[in-house]
Amino acid sequence: MPSPLYSIPGAPTAEAAAAPVADAPVARTVNEVLAESQAGLVMDELDAALVGLAPVKTRVREIAALLVIDKLRVNLGLRAETPSLHMSFTGNPGTGKTTVALRMAEILHRLGYVRKGHLVAVTRDDLVGQYIGHTAPKTREVLKKAMGGVLFIDEAYYLFRPENERDYGQEAIEILLQVMENQRDDLVVILAGYKDRMETFFQSNPGMRSRVAHHVDFPDYPADDLLLIAERMLERQDYHFGAGGREAFREYLARRIQQPQFANARSVRNALDRARLRQARRLFEERDRELSRDDLTTIDARDIRASRVFQSPTTPPAA
Repeated sequence: MPSPLYSIPGAPTAEAAAAPVADAPVARTVNEVLAESQAGLVMDELDAALVGLAPVKTRVREIAALLVIDKLRVNLGLRAETPSLHMSFTGNPGTGKTTVALRMAEILHRLGYVRKGHLVAVTRDDLVGQYIGHTAPKTREVLKKAMGGVLFIDEAYYLFRPENERDYGQEAIEILLQVMENQRDDLVVILAGYKDRMETFFQSNPGMRSRVAHHVDFPDYPADDLLLIAERMLERQDYHFGAGGREAFREYLARRIQQPQFANARSVRNALDRARLRQARRLFEERDRELSRDDLTTIDARDIRASRVFQSPTTPPAA
């Protein structure tokens, strides 16, 4: 076949016309991405595993939604910048901060934001050295372990001690700041601690505040939620409250919440451990009696009311 005498600019050549056409991007649904990644399953497990914490669960779902929508945008050839997902978790002890951090690491991994999805939990002692030249290698070793996942720094405000001029915490902070900015596509840092102390920490370290995109506050649990948490803890260990036990533990909570150093679910766990100890001692004394399954699995009112909490005067709640 003779070659054409001229060609039209921009018109496809015969070779190009014969070449197979690449598949055009296909629109996908949110449910398809959630099913493929199983991130939705992780969020459902979070809902089932944690009592209450509605605002926290909402924020987790918002972050997951952002990542899912970004994946859908990329699939259609749209721009989707890597978001900064460094976070601050504030709240009293026992409010679920570490548990949520573990689930968040898994969600980020399933949605392709981090490579491994593991969580490395540390405190100041893991990052800050005791002498010159000790802090940098300690901090970098922790960061190396955390790469591809989530670094959870509990009581992060202890990194900064302005009253001590010879403290090396600031060196650890400077290294963290650099990595949080330059490698934010391969590491998520979660700073955790009491809300007021974390606010002071951010005021003293504005560079850290500017790198933390998500501030999540974990509220204290109300008594009803703590009672439900107690029942779930007992169930996981094949125990249950017997006659009067649930009511006794509700009264225990009402008293214990008003006392110093109450740590929400952590205090519930400790209280149940002591109740199990008292139950064991009670049953141990009945040496000649055959113990039934119900005997061995029941925490009754006696095991709760023997607590010192019931021996202490309580201050009635304010009207």
